[in-house]
Amino acid sequence: MMISDDRVLYEDNHLIAINKLPGELVQGDETGDRTLADDVKLYLKEKYGKPGNVFLGIPHRLDRPTSGIVVYAKTDKALSRMTALFRTSGVKKTYWAIVDRRPVKAEATLVHYITRNASNNKSIASSQEKPGAKIAKLSYRLLASSDKYHLLEIDLHTGRHHQIRAQLAAIGIHIKGDLKYGAARSNPDGGICLHARHVSFIHPVKNTEVDIIADPPHDTLWDYFLSAVESD
Repeated sequence: MMISDDRVLYEDNHLIAINKLPGELVQGDETGDRTLADDVKLYLKEKYGKPGNVFLGIPHRLDRPTSGIVVYAKTDKALSRMTALFRTSGVKKTYWAIVDRRPVKAEATLVHYITRNASNNKSIASSQEKPGAKIAKLSYRLLASSDKYHLLEIDLHTGRHHQIRAQLAAIGIHIKGDLKYGAARSNPDGGICLHARHVSFIHPVKNTEVDIIADPPHDTLWDYFLSAVESD
């Protein structure tokens, strides 16, 4: 699928950031399904009339059902440096999540120990330290509420497998559509209402500050919450 210009959030000679839709694969997996990376390569090939293969590096990933900002690298130099930034928390990441329950506290920091189960591709967050578990930390604040759902803004302090999904589930809160972590029902598009809203970092080559914001996918609930936040 050709990437439309309105999904390109940022581009220069070294990087390109795309607003990923729920269900899109950031990079190839065992399904063999077409990936967002394939579509971005096609976009670059056609936009710039590039002959042959187009280089596109993948310094980080988003879960398939999640939407929002994905940063790809257009050069080797940018790839190695962006990978290091993501690995060392040099990228500030903020997510939005539509959840089924209002948290007891409108604003808090959660600290858990996460254990990953590779066999079912799921992580469990526990308040107690366990052998092999990794510490996971995030901060959230309640942005808005509707009759049934609530919008949380989440800042990640660590980058663990399914961290937001597992940590919220550990306190009895579930992301809309996320059956794997306890939601009551799936979303029609098969995605979950978790969205990579904002990233900021120092450009790995130009040494300038980069700030990228992505609007969530268009549907009735996301549109309601986006409007509520923007009119606040």
